[in-house]
Amino acid sequence: MGDQNTNKHRGNENIVENKELSIWEALIPVIALVGMLAYNVYVFGDDALSGSNQFVLLLGGAVAAIIGFYNKISYKKMIAEVAENVKSTTGALLILLMVGALAGTWLISGIIPAMIYYGLQILNPTIFLAACVIICAIISIATGSSWTTAATVGIALIGIGDALGISLGMTAGAVLSGAYFGDKLSPLSDTTNLAPAMAGGELFEHIKYMLWTTVPTVSVTLIVFIIIGLNLETSGEADIDSILTSIDASFNINGWLFIVPIVVVALIIKKTPPLAALLIGTLLGAVFALIFQPDIVAGITNAKELSFESAYKGVLKAITVETSVPTDNETLNDLFSAKGMAGMLGTIWLIVCAMVFGGIMDGIGALSRITKSLLSMAKSTFSLFASTVGSCLALNVTASDQYLAIVVPGKMFSKAYEDKGLAPENLSRTLEDSGTVTSVLVPWNTCGAYHSGVLGVSVAEYFFYAIFNWLSPIMTLIFAAFSIKIKQLTTKQA
Repeated sequence: MGDQNTNKHRGNENIVENKELSIWEALIPVIALVGMLAYNVYVFGDDALSGSNQFVLLLGGAVAAIIGFYNKISYKKMIAEVAENVKSTTGALLILLMVGALAGTWLISGIIPAMIYYGLQILNPTIFLAACVIICAIISIATGSSWTTAATVGIALIGIGDALGISLGMTAGAVLSGAYFGDKLSPLSDTTNLAPAMAGGELFEHIKYMLWTTVPTVSVTLIVFIIIGLNLETSGEADIDSILTSIDASFNINGWLFIVPIVVVALIIKKTPPLAALLIGTLLGAVFALIFQPDIVAGITNAKELSFESAYKGVLKAITVETSVPTDNETLNDLFSAKGMAGMLGTIWLIVCAMVFGGIMDGIGALSRITKSLLSMAKSTFSLFASTVGSCLALNVTASDQYLAIVVPGKMFSKAYEDKGLAPENLSRTLEDSGTVTSVLVPWNTCGAYHSGVLGVSVAEYFFYAIFNWLSPIMTLIFAAFSIKIKQLTTKQA
Protein backbone atom coordinates (compact mmCIF):
# COMPACT_ATOMS: atom_id res chain seq x y z
CA MET A 1 0.00 0.00 0.00
CA GLY A 2 2.96 2.22 0.53
CA ASP A 3 0.87 4.24 2.85
CA GLN A 4 0.39 3.35 6.43
CA ASN A 5 3.70 2.30 7.92
CA THR A 6 1.71 -0.36 9.78
CA ASN A 7 2.97 -3.47 8.05
CA LYS A 8 6.73 -3.07 8.00
CA HIS A 9 7.09 -6.08 10.28
CA ARG A 10 5.97 -8.23 7.37
CA GLY A 11 9.38 -7.90 5.80
CA ASN A 12 10.81 -10.09 8.58
CA GLU A 13 8.16 -12.80 8.57
CA ASN A 14 8.92 -16.43 7.80
CA ILE A 15 7.65 -17.77 4.49
CA VAL A 16 6.06 -21.17 5.06
CA GLU A 17 7.56 -23.88 2.87
CA ASN A 18 6.15 -27.34 2.26
CA LYS A 19 8.38 -29.58 0.14
CA GLU A 20 5.67 -32.27 -0.07
CA LEU A 21 3.22 -29.94 -1.83
CA SER A 22 3.22 -30.23 -5.63
CA ILE A 23 2.74 -27.24 -7.92
CA TRP A 24 -0.61 -28.60 -9.09
CA GLU A 25 -1.83 -28.97 -5.53
CA ALA A 26 -0.70 -25.39 -4.85
CA LEU A 27 -2.61 -24.14 -7.91
CA ILE A 28 -5.90 -25.98 -7.20
CA PRO A 29 -7.19 -23.32 -4.72
CA VAL A 30 -6.18 -20.52 -7.12
CA ILE A 31 -7.95 -22.13 -10.09
CA ALA A 32 -11.01 -22.85 -7.92
CA LEU A 33 -11.10 -19.28 -6.59
CA VAL A 34 -10.73 -17.62 -10.00
CA GLY A 35 -13.42 -19.89 -11.46
CA MET A 36 -15.86 -19.24 -8.61
CA LEU A 37 -15.23 -15.47 -8.64
CA ALA A 38 -15.70 -15.30 -12.42
CA TYR A 39 -19.06 -17.08 -12.20
CA ASN A 40 -20.10 -15.06 -9.17
CA VAL A 41 -19.40 -11.74 -10.94
CA TYR A 42 -21.26 -13.05 -14.02
CA VAL A 43 -24.33 -13.80 -11.86
CA PHE A 44 -24.27 -10.78 -9.51
CA GLY A 45 -22.54 -8.15 -11.66
CA ASP A 46 -21.71 -4.98 -9.70
CA ASP A 47 -23.49 -6.41 -6.64
CA ALA A 48 -20.84 -9.13 -6.26
CA LEU A 49 -18.86 -6.98 -3.80
CA SER A 50 -21.87 -6.55 -1.52
CA GLY A 51 -21.25 -9.96 0.03
CA SER A 52 -21.14 -12.88 -2.37
CA ASN A 53 -17.48 -12.32 -3.39
CA GLN A 54 -16.55 -12.33 0.29
CA PHE A 55 -18.10 -15.76 0.80
CA VAL A 56 -16.44 -17.06 -2.37
CA LEU A 57 -13.06 -16.04 -0.90
CA LEU A 58 -13.88 -18.11 2.18
CA LEU A 59 -14.81 -21.05 -0.09
CA GLY A 60 -11.43 -20.63 -1.82
CA GLY A 61 -9.82 -20.75 1.62
CA ALA A 62 -11.77 -23.94 2.37
CA VAL A 63 -10.42 -25.55 -0.83
CA ALA A 64 -6.87 -24.55 0.24
CA ALA A 65 -7.51 -26.00 3.71
CA ILE A 66 -8.60 -29.33 2.19
CA ILE A 67 -5.32 -29.43 0.22
CA GLY A 68 -3.53 -28.63 3.49
CA PHE A 69 -5.24 -31.44 5.41
CA TYR A 70 -4.38 -33.84 2.58
CA ASN A 71 -0.72 -32.84 3.00
CA LYS A 72 -0.90 -33.23 6.81
CA ILE A 73 -0.87 -29.48 7.59
CA SER A 74 -2.54 -28.91 10.95
CA TYR A 75 -5.65 -26.77 11.37
CA LYS A 76 -3.81 -24.87 14.11
CA LYS A 77 -0.99 -23.89 11.76
CA MET A 78 -3.37 -22.64 9.06
CA ILE A 79 -5.40 -20.59 11.54
CA ALA A 80 -2.17 -19.10 12.96
CA GLU A 81 -1.23 -17.86 9.47
CA VAL A 82 -4.74 -16.47 8.95
CA ALA A 83 -4.47 -14.64 12.29
CA GLU A 84 -1.10 -13.19 11.28
CA ASN A 85 -2.52 -12.04 7.95
CA VAL A 86 -5.59 -10.41 9.51
CA LYS A 87 -3.41 -8.80 12.18
CA SER A 88 -1.23 -7.25 9.47
CA THR A 89 -4.24 -5.41 8.05
CA THR A 90 -5.20 -3.75 11.37
CA GLY A 91 -3.86 -0.37 10.29
CA ALA A 92 -5.55 -0.63 6.90
CA LEU A 93 -8.93 -1.44 8.47
CA LEU A 94 -8.71 1.45 10.93
CA ILE A 95 -7.68 3.83 8.14
CA LEU A 96 -10.73 2.72 6.13
CA LEU A 97 -13.03 3.54 9.06
CA MET A 98 -11.36 6.92 9.52
CA VAL A 99 -11.62 7.72 5.80
CA GLY A 100 -15.37 7.08 6.01
CA ALA A 101 -15.56 9.44 8.99
CA LEU A 102 -13.48 12.11 7.23
CA ALA A 103 -15.64 11.97 4.08
CA GLY A 104 -18.71 12.60 6.24
CA THR A 105 -17.43 15.72 8.01
CA TRP A 106 -15.75 17.05 4.85
CA LEU A 107 -19.12 16.87 3.09
CA ILE A 108 -21.24 18.64 5.73
CA SER A 109 -18.53 21.26 6.35
CA GLY A 110 -18.54 22.20 2.66
CA ILE A 111 -14.87 21.20 2.10
CA ILE A 112 -15.60 18.69 -0.68
CA PRO A 113 -18.28 20.94 -2.26
CA ALA A 114 -15.75 23.84 -2.17
CA MET A 115 -13.12 21.70 -3.92
CA ILE A 116 -15.68 20.82 -6.58
CA TYR A 117 -16.89 24.43 -6.83
CA TYR A 118 -13.44 25.91 -7.48
CA GLY A 119 -12.22 22.85 -9.37
CA LEU A 120 -15.02 23.17 -11.93
CA GLN A 121 -13.87 26.71 -12.70
CA ILE A 122 -10.20 25.74 -13.11
CA LEU A 123 -10.29 22.23 -14.60
CA ASN A 124 -12.10 22.02 -17.92
CA PRO A 125 -12.82 18.55 -19.41
CA THR A 126 -10.00 18.77 -21.98
CA ILE A 127 -7.19 18.94 -19.41
CA PHE A 128 -9.02 17.36 -16.48
CA LEU A 129 -7.76 13.75 -16.68
CA ALA A 130 -4.12 14.72 -17.26
CA ALA A 131 -4.41 17.26 -14.43
CA CYS A 132 -5.73 14.49 -12.14
CA VAL A 133 -2.59 12.44 -12.81
CA ILE A 134 -0.26 15.39 -12.10
CA ILE A 135 -2.11 16.63 -8.98
CA CYS A 136 -2.28 13.15 -7.42
CA ALA A 137 1.36 12.44 -8.31
CA ILE A 138 2.51 15.61 -6.50
CA ILE A 139 0.38 14.90 -3.39
CA SER A 140 1.48 11.26 -3.30
CA ILE A 141 5.19 12.07 -3.62
CA ALA A 142 4.83 14.60 -0.81
CA THR A 143 2.90 12.24 1.48
CA GLY A 144 4.27 8.85 0.38
CA SER A 145 0.71 7.60 0.42
CA SER A 146 -1.55 6.57 -2.44
CA TRP A 147 -4.21 5.76 0.17
CA THR A 148 -4.26 9.25 1.69
CA THR A 149 -4.13 10.84 -1.78
CA ALA A 150 -7.21 8.88 -2.87
CA ALA A 151 -9.04 9.59 0.40
CA THR A 152 -8.56 13.36 0.19
CA VAL A 153 -7.88 14.95 -3.21
CA GLY A 154 -9.03 11.78 -5.02
CA ILE A 155 -12.56 12.03 -3.62
CA ALA A 156 -12.76 15.69 -4.64
CA LEU A 157 -11.53 14.95 -8.18
CA ILE A 158 -14.12 12.16 -8.55
CA GLY A 159 -16.76 14.74 -7.65
CA ILE A 160 -15.42 17.31 -10.12
CA GLY A 161 -15.22 14.69 -12.89
CA ASP A 162 -18.77 13.56 -12.21
CA ALA A 163 -19.99 17.15 -12.36
CA LEU A 164 -18.17 17.63 -15.68
CA GLY A 165 -19.91 14.53 -17.06
CA ILE A 166 -16.69 12.49 -17.23
CA SER A 167 -16.85 8.72 -16.63
CA LEU A 168 -16.12 7.79 -13.01
CA GLY A 169 -13.89 4.98 -14.26
CA MET A 170 -11.77 7.43 -16.28
CA THR A 171 -11.36 9.80 -13.34
CA ALA A 172 -10.57 6.99 -10.87
CA GLY A 173 -8.01 5.55 -13.33
CA ALA A 174 -6.30 8.94 -13.65
CA VAL A 175 -6.33 9.47 -9.87
CA LEU A 176 -4.80 6.04 -9.22
CA SER A 177 -2.22 6.43 -12.00
CA GLY A 178 -0.94 9.62 -10.38
CA ALA A 179 -1.27 8.34 -6.82
CA TYR A 180 0.78 5.20 -7.50
CA PHE A 181 3.40 7.10 -9.51
CA GLY A 182 4.02 9.25 -6.43
CA ASP A 183 3.70 6.37 -3.97
CA LYS A 184 6.26 4.35 -5.95
CA LEU A 185 8.90 7.12 -6.02
CA SER A 186 8.40 8.75 -2.62
CA PRO A 187 11.09 7.99 0.01
CA LEU A 188 8.28 8.35 2.58
CA SER A 189 6.44 5.33 1.16
CA ASP A 190 6.86 2.08 3.07
CA THR A 191 6.78 -0.09 -0.09
CA THR A 192 9.54 2.10 -1.57
CA ASN A 193 11.59 1.28 1.52
CA LEU A 194 10.50 -2.38 1.66
CA ALA A 195 11.51 -3.31 -1.92
CA PRO A 196 15.23 -2.45 -1.64
CA ALA A 197 15.31 -3.97 1.85
CA MET A 198 14.09 -7.29 0.41
CA ALA A 199 16.46 -7.10 -2.58
CA GLY A 200 19.50 -6.01 -0.57
CA GLY A 201 19.75 -2.59 -2.17
CA GLU A 202 19.88 1.04 -1.01
CA LEU A 203 16.82 3.31 -0.92
CA PHE A 204 17.96 6.27 -3.05
CA GLU A 205 19.79 4.08 -5.57
CA HIS A 206 16.51 2.14 -5.87
CA ILE A 207 14.49 5.33 -6.46
CA LYS A 208 17.02 6.65 -9.00
CA TYR A 209 17.01 3.33 -10.87
CA MET A 210 13.19 3.20 -10.91
CA LEU A 211 13.05 6.48 -12.83
CA TRP A 212 14.21 4.68 -15.99
CA THR A 213 10.99 2.65 -16.25
CA THR A 214 8.64 4.96 -14.31
CA VAL A 215 9.14 8.18 -16.30
CA PRO A 216 8.36 6.56 -19.70
CA THR A 217 5.32 4.82 -18.17
CA VAL A 218 3.83 8.00 -16.70
CA SER A 219 4.65 9.89 -19.94
CA VAL A 220 2.64 7.38 -21.99
CA THR A 221 -0.13 7.61 -19.39
CA LEU A 222 -0.30 11.41 -19.68
CA ILE A 223 -0.28 11.30 -23.49
CA VAL A 224 -3.19 8.82 -23.51
CA PHE A 225 -5.21 10.95 -21.06
CA ILE A 226 -4.52 14.12 -23.10
CA ILE A 227 -5.78 12.33 -26.24
CA ILE A 228 -8.87 11.10 -24.36
CA GLY A 229 -9.48 14.65 -23.05
CA LEU A 230 -9.28 16.16 -26.56
CA ASN A 231 -11.97 13.74 -27.72
CA LEU A 232 -14.29 13.95 -24.71
CA GLU A 233 -17.83 15.19 -25.12
CA THR A 234 -18.07 18.02 -22.61
CA SER A 235 -21.07 18.84 -20.45
CA GLY A 236 -21.19 22.45 -21.67
CA GLU A 237 -20.79 25.75 -19.88
CA ALA A 238 -24.52 26.09 -19.13
CA ASP A 239 -24.53 22.83 -17.17
CA ILE A 240 -21.47 23.85 -15.17
CA ASP A 241 -22.97 27.27 -14.41
CA SER A 242 -26.14 25.69 -13.06
CA ILE A 243 -24.09 23.32 -10.89
CA LEU A 244 -22.05 26.22 -9.49
CA THR A 245 -25.26 28.10 -8.69
CA SER A 246 -26.72 25.06 -6.90
CA ILE A 247 -23.56 24.54 -4.82
CA ASP A 248 -23.49 28.22 -3.89
CA ALA A 249 -27.14 28.08 -2.84
CA SER A 250 -26.68 24.97 -0.66
CA PHE A 251 -23.34 25.71 1.04
CA ASN A 252 -21.40 28.64 2.43
CA ILE A 253 -18.45 28.33 0.02
CA ASN A 254 -15.24 30.22 0.89
CA GLY A 255 -11.47 29.83 0.82
CA TRP A 256 -11.18 29.27 4.59
CA LEU A 257 -12.49 25.73 4.09
CA PHE A 258 -9.21 24.75 2.40
CA ILE A 259 -7.37 25.16 5.71
CA VAL A 260 -8.49 21.65 6.72
CA PRO A 261 -7.09 19.66 3.75
CA ILE A 262 -3.91 21.77 3.82
CA VAL A 263 -3.43 20.89 7.51
CA VAL A 264 -3.98 17.18 6.80
CA VAL A 265 -1.46 17.11 3.92
CA ALA A 266 1.04 19.09 6.03
CA LEU A 267 0.67 16.62 8.91
CA ILE A 268 1.40 13.67 6.64
CA ILE A 269 4.39 15.42 5.05
CA LYS A 270 5.66 15.91 8.63
CA LYS A 271 5.40 12.09 8.98
CA THR A 272 2.41 12.18 11.32
CA PRO A 273 0.88 8.66 11.32
CA PRO A 274 -1.95 8.62 8.74
CA LEU A 275 -4.49 7.49 11.34
CA ALA A 276 -3.73 10.52 13.51
CA ALA A 277 -3.75 12.87 10.51
CA LEU A 278 -7.11 11.53 9.30
CA LEU A 279 -8.60 11.79 12.82
CA ILE A 280 -7.45 15.41 13.08
CA GLY A 281 -8.87 16.07 9.60
CA THR A 282 -12.19 14.53 10.65
CA LEU A 283 -12.43 16.61 13.84
CA LEU A 284 -11.39 19.83 12.05
CA GLY A 285 -14.04 19.08 9.42
CA ALA A 286 -16.62 18.80 12.20
CA VAL A 287 -15.54 22.15 13.72
CA PHE A 288 -15.67 23.88 10.32
CA ALA A 289 -19.13 22.36 9.71
CA LEU A 290 -20.41 23.97 12.90
CA ILE A 291 -18.79 27.32 12.02
CA PHE A 292 -19.65 27.58 8.30
CA GLN A 293 -22.63 25.23 7.74
CA PRO A 294 -24.73 25.31 10.98
CA ASP A 295 -28.01 24.99 9.05
CA ILE A 296 -26.82 21.83 7.28
CA VAL A 297 -25.71 20.24 10.58
CA ALA A 298 -29.07 21.08 12.17
CA GLY A 299 -30.92 19.81 9.07
CA ILE A 300 -29.31 16.37 9.37
CA THR A 301 -31.22 15.87 12.65
CA ASN A 302 -34.35 17.69 11.38
CA ALA A 303 -33.82 20.36 14.05
CA LYS A 304 -35.05 23.90 13.39
CA GLU A 305 -31.90 25.49 14.80
CA LEU A 306 -28.47 24.43 15.96
CA SER A 307 -28.18 23.51 19.62
CA PHE A 308 -25.53 21.54 21.49
CA GLU A 309 -27.60 18.36 21.17
CA SER A 310 -28.41 18.79 17.45
CA ALA A 311 -24.76 19.73 16.74
CA TYR A 312 -23.50 16.61 18.51
CA LYS A 313 -26.06 14.37 16.85
CA GLY A 314 -25.56 15.87 13.37
CA VAL A 315 -21.77 15.55 13.46
CA LEU A 316 -21.86 11.99 14.84
CA LYS A 317 -24.36 10.94 12.17
CA ALA A 318 -22.11 12.35 9.43
CA ILE A 319 -19.13 10.50 10.88
CA THR A 320 -20.80 7.13 11.37
CA VAL A 321 -23.71 6.60 8.96
CA GLU A 322 -24.98 7.72 5.56
CA THR A 323 -25.82 11.41 5.27
CA SER A 324 -26.72 13.61 2.33
CA VAL A 325 -27.13 17.31 1.63
CA PRO A 326 -30.08 17.95 -0.72
CA THR A 327 -29.76 20.54 -3.51
CA ASP A 328 -31.96 21.62 -6.42
CA ASN A 329 -29.65 19.74 -8.84
CA GLU A 330 -30.19 15.99 -9.30
CA THR A 331 -26.54 15.33 -10.22
CA LEU A 332 -25.34 17.00 -7.04
CA ASN A 333 -27.83 15.08 -4.89
CA ASP A 334 -26.07 11.86 -5.87
CA LEU A 335 -22.69 13.50 -5.39
CA PHE A 336 -23.31 15.17 -2.02
CA SER A 337 -23.86 12.04 0.01
CA ALA A 338 -21.39 10.24 2.25
CA LYS A 339 -21.73 6.83 3.89
CA GLY A 340 -19.57 7.47 6.95
CA MET A 341 -17.77 4.69 8.79
CA ALA A 342 -20.66 2.29 8.14
CA GLY A 343 -20.10 2.65 4.39
CA MET A 344 -16.63 1.13 4.76
CA LEU A 345 -17.78 -2.07 6.48
CA GLY A 346 -18.31 -3.91 3.17
CA THR A 347 -14.72 -3.20 2.13
CA ILE A 348 -13.43 -4.26 5.56
CA TRP A 349 -15.44 -7.48 5.23
CA LEU A 350 -13.82 -8.12 1.84
CA ILE A 351 -10.29 -7.53 3.17
CA VAL A 352 -10.78 -9.88 6.13
CA CYS A 353 -12.09 -12.66 3.87
CA ALA A 354 -9.20 -12.10 1.43
CA MET A 355 -6.75 -12.41 4.32
CA VAL A 356 -8.36 -15.74 5.29
CA PHE A 357 -7.68 -17.10 1.79
CA GLY A 358 -4.14 -15.65 1.69
CA GLY A 359 -3.35 -16.91 5.19
CA ILE A 360 -4.37 -20.48 4.44
CA MET A 361 -2.47 -20.41 1.13
CA ASP A 362 0.63 -19.28 3.02
CA GLY A 363 0.01 -21.77 5.84
CA ILE A 364 -0.06 -24.79 3.52
CA GLY A 365 3.07 -23.59 1.69
CA ALA A 366 1.27 -22.88 -1.59
CA LEU A 367 2.61 -19.32 -1.98
CA SER A 368 6.19 -20.51 -1.60
CA ARG A 369 5.61 -23.43 -3.99
CA ILE A 370 4.12 -21.23 -6.74
CA THR A 371 6.99 -18.74 -6.48
CA LYS A 372 9.65 -21.48 -6.58
CA SER A 373 8.07 -22.95 -9.71
CA LEU A 374 8.26 -19.58 -11.40
CA LEU A 375 11.88 -19.24 -10.28
CA SER A 376 12.76 -22.66 -11.76
CA MET A 377 11.74 -21.38 -15.21
CA ALA A 378 14.22 -18.49 -15.05
CA LYS A 379 17.03 -19.72 -17.33
CA SER A 380 17.90 -16.39 -18.99
CA THR A 381 18.06 -12.83 -17.67
CA PHE A 382 14.76 -11.96 -19.35
CA SER A 383 13.05 -15.07 -18.00
CA LEU A 384 14.29 -14.16 -14.49
CA PHE A 385 12.64 -10.73 -14.80
CA ALA A 386 9.50 -12.32 -16.28
CA SER A 387 9.36 -14.86 -13.44
CA THR A 388 9.65 -12.05 -10.88
CA VAL A 389 6.81 -10.13 -12.56
CA GLY A 390 4.69 -13.28 -12.75
CA SER A 391 5.36 -14.07 -9.10
CA CYS A 392 4.35 -10.57 -7.96
CA LEU A 393 1.15 -10.65 -10.03
CA ALA A 394 0.30 -14.15 -8.78
CA LEU A 395 0.78 -13.13 -5.15
CA ASN A 396 -1.34 -10.01 -5.55
CA VAL A 397 -4.13 -12.31 -6.78
CA THR A 398 -3.61 -15.22 -4.37
CA ALA A 399 -2.32 -13.61 -1.17
CA SER A 400 -4.48 -10.48 -1.61
CA ASP A 401 -1.74 -8.44 0.03
CA GLN A 402 0.68 -6.01 -1.58
CA TYR A 403 3.33 -6.55 1.06
CA LEU A 404 3.47 -10.30 0.46
CA ALA A 405 3.75 -9.57 -3.29
CA ILE A 406 7.00 -7.75 -2.47
CA VAL A 407 8.30 -9.80 0.47
CA VAL A 408 7.91 -13.34 -0.93
CA PRO A 409 9.46 -12.76 -4.41
CA GLY A 410 12.07 -10.47 -2.84
CA LYS A 411 13.26 -13.23 -0.52
CA MET A 412 12.95 -15.99 -3.13
CA PHE A 413 14.67 -14.22 -6.05
CA SER A 414 17.46 -12.18 -4.42
CA LYS A 415 20.02 -15.03 -4.63
CA ALA A 416 19.09 -15.78 -8.26
CA TYR A 417 19.75 -12.15 -9.28
CA GLU A 418 23.06 -12.19 -7.44
CA ASP A 419 24.08 -15.49 -9.10
CA LYS A 420 23.44 -13.94 -12.54
CA GLY A 421 25.64 -10.96 -11.65
CA LEU A 422 22.70 -8.53 -11.49
CA ALA A 423 22.65 -5.61 -9.04
CA PRO A 424 19.89 -5.67 -6.38
CA GLU A 425 18.32 -2.55 -7.96
CA ASN A 426 17.09 -4.76 -10.82
CA LEU A 427 15.06 -6.88 -8.39
CA SER A 428 13.80 -3.99 -6.25
CA ARG A 429 12.68 -2.06 -9.34
CA THR A 430 10.86 -5.10 -10.72
CA LEU A 431 9.16 -5.70 -7.35
CA GLU A 432 7.80 -2.15 -7.42
CA ASP A 433 6.91 -2.18 -11.13
CA SER A 434 4.86 -5.36 -10.76
CA GLY A 435 4.02 -5.79 -7.06
CA THR A 436 3.27 -2.30 -5.73
CA VAL A 437 1.28 -0.84 -8.62
CA THR A 438 -0.80 -3.86 -9.75
CA SER A 439 -2.31 -4.55 -6.31
CA VAL A 440 -5.00 -1.94 -7.01
CA LEU A 441 -6.14 -3.91 -10.08
CA VAL A 442 -7.31 -6.93 -8.03
CA PRO A 443 -10.78 -6.40 -6.50
CA TRP A 444 -10.14 -8.62 -3.45
CA ASN A 445 -6.61 -7.35 -2.80
CA THR A 446 -6.44 -4.95 0.16
CA CYS A 447 -5.46 -2.10 -2.21
CA GLY A 448 -8.13 -2.85 -4.82
CA ALA A 449 -10.80 -3.16 -2.12
CA TYR A 450 -9.66 0.03 -0.40
CA HIS A 451 -9.52 2.29 -3.44
CA SER A 452 -12.75 0.91 -4.87
CA GLY A 453 -14.48 1.58 -1.55
CA VAL A 454 -13.01 5.05 -1.01
CA LEU A 455 -13.57 6.34 -4.56
CA GLY A 456 -16.93 4.59 -4.97
CA VAL A 457 -15.83 3.11 -8.31
CA SER A 458 -15.52 -0.63 -8.94
CA VAL A 459 -12.19 -2.11 -10.07
CA ALA A 460 -13.86 -3.26 -13.30
CA GLU A 461 -14.81 0.37 -14.07
CA TYR A 462 -11.35 1.85 -13.54
CA PHE A 463 -9.14 -1.12 -14.55
CA PHE A 464 -8.54 -0.07 -18.17
CA TYR A 465 -8.04 3.60 -17.25
CA ALA A 466 -5.50 2.85 -14.47
CA ILE A 467 -2.98 3.00 -17.32
CA PHE A 468 0.12 3.60 -15.22
CA ASN A 469 -0.67 0.57 -13.06
CA TRP A 470 -1.03 -2.09 -15.77
CA LEU A 471 1.59 -0.55 -18.07
CA SER A 472 4.36 -0.60 -15.40
CA PRO A 473 5.02 -4.38 -15.46
CA ILE A 474 4.91 -4.32 -19.28
CA MET A 475 7.47 -1.51 -19.34
CA THR A 476 9.85 -3.34 -17.00
CA LEU A 477 9.66 -6.43 -19.26
CA ILE A 478 10.39 -4.30 -22.35
CA PHE A 479 13.51 -2.92 -20.64
CA ALA A 480 14.56 -6.47 -19.70
CA ALA A 481 13.93 -7.84 -23.22
CA PHE A 482 16.12 -5.18 -24.84
CA SER A 483 18.67 -5.11 -21.98
CA ILE A 484 18.05 -1.42 -21.32
CA LYS A 485 19.48 -0.20 -18.01
CA ILE A 486 20.08 -3.66 -16.58
CA LYS A 487 22.63 -2.84 -13.89
CA GLN A 488 25.41 -5.39 -13.32
CA LEU A 489 27.13 -6.12 -10.02
CA THR A 490 30.54 -4.43 -9.86
CA THR A 491 33.62 -6.52 -9.08
CA LYS A 492 33.76 -4.95 -5.63
CA GLN A 493 30.10 -5.78 -4.92
CA ALA A 494 30.48 -9.29 -6.24
